[in-house]
Amino acid sequence: MSLPSSGAVTTQATAVTAIEGRPVPRLISDRVAWRASVAVIAAGSAVSLACADIIVTEGMQPWYLCATCHSLDGNSAMARFPKLAGQRAAYIVKQVQDFRDGRRGNDGGQMQASASYIDDDDLAKTAAYFASLPPPPPDGSLETKGEEWRRGASLYQDGDTVSGIASCSSCHDNAESKRPDAPLLKAQHAAYLAKQLGDWRSGERQNDLSQTMPAVAAKLSDRDISALATFLASQPRPRSDGAPAQ
Repeated sequence: MSLPSSGAVTTQATAVTAIEGRPVPRLISDRVAWRASVAVIAAGSAVSLACADIIVTEGMQPWYLCATCHSLDGNSAMARFPKLAGQRAAYIVKQVQDFRDGRRGNDGGQMQASASYIDDDDLAKTAAYFASLPPPPPDGSLETKGEEWRRGASLYQDGDTVSGIASCSSCHDNAESKRPDAPLLKAQHAAYLAKQLGDWRSGERQNDLSQTMPAVAAKLSDRDISALATFLASQPRPRSDGAPAQ
């Protein structure tokens, strides 16, 4: 599909970039236009993508529009957008379907709007693409010897029997997990992890049919949330296919 153009922005691109040896056409040649498109999405614009008149979509893969916020290599620059590189495909599919079908919301509504334009076939291709990418590197700027980090490591690996908190590792970042819809959390943005845990705890996020996450998050203190986010962001992510982290 090719979107109509008003001539206000030139979007034809001739340059080619590559990810893991795969050629990828550059979406927008005008960097001002690129930044404008990101600003529209980040602001949660209610304007339909079909009428946005910014990006020509003919010949584009379905994940290119996702890359506007999440990046073509799956390593988003902004913490409000999660890193999707090496994420479990089943998790990506479920979350996009939940946004599309109204079971999950987020600040500004940009994901609900974006998800409404992707069908199940393109969603499966998009999830497989991001899952196939190399996992993101851990955040090397975080303190990994302090008390907070040690608290996060303990909660992740062992939980807290006194507080009734189950270990996070029983579902997450385990290639043999019984819940393939549970996301890989390591090497994710710390701020994004803290925001999601806070939303689970407050009830703002409710799209876990098993209600495991609301039950666990309800027992976490602000200190626990910060500790978990710090620990997880500092750790290498295992590959979604079960290969060990590099």
